[in-house]
Amino acid sequence: MTETIVHLLRHGEVHNPGGVLYGRLPGFRLSATGRKQAITVAEALTGHRIAYVVASPLERARETAAPIADAHRLEVDTDDRLIEASNRFEGLRVAVGDGALRQVRHWPKLRNPFRPSWGEPYVEIAHRMLGAVYRARAKAEGCEALCVSHQLPIWTLRRFVEARTLWHDPRGRQCSLASLTSLVFIGEELVEVVYSEPAGTTDPRTTGA
Repeated sequence: MTETIVHLLRHGEVHNPGGVLYGRLPGFRLSATGRKQAITVAEALTGHRIAYVVASPLERARETAAPIADAHRLEVDTDDRLIEASNRFEGLRVAVGDGALRQVRHWPKLRNPFRPSWGEPYVEIAHRMLGAVYRARAKAEGCEALCVSHQLPIWTLRRFVEARTLWHDPRGRQCSLASLTSLVFIGEELVEVVYSEPAGTTDPRTTGA
């Protein structure tokens, strides 16, 4: 049967001098480092049979996808299902020991970490991401597809396909900036998940996603 690979690429570093959780807010673009990371990933994928490139509608994802699409003479498609998770702390500083998490008025948002109560339910994230992946797999059947998304959606999908609990400690996510989580399909069956960091290791706890 035919092998198809769907790469889930987390976008590169974002220019965020205020250190806010930018979530779905517009206007947050790649930093100079983030643009270099995107180019590095494009170079790492030279020789791969990339037949389809799709990104979250947010600027940082589309900017990360651009050099890879250019290298393979493709257009960047957009799929809203690849977007960042909604979050009620969007636009606030949420660093541990600082910012919104220390303010009592925000504590009710933290009442249920298993859903989670502060944002889009994990199961909904997993289902929409899986839909985007299967669309990309069909578009690139027999070749490779690249989906540019965000840390939490990628990590949630990975936990879902690996049959792990969706709730987790964010500090343990294996999804660094500009990393690839590659899903290997034989026909429509997922047979392997491969993680790599072509742009080098970065801090997975970087503010934002």
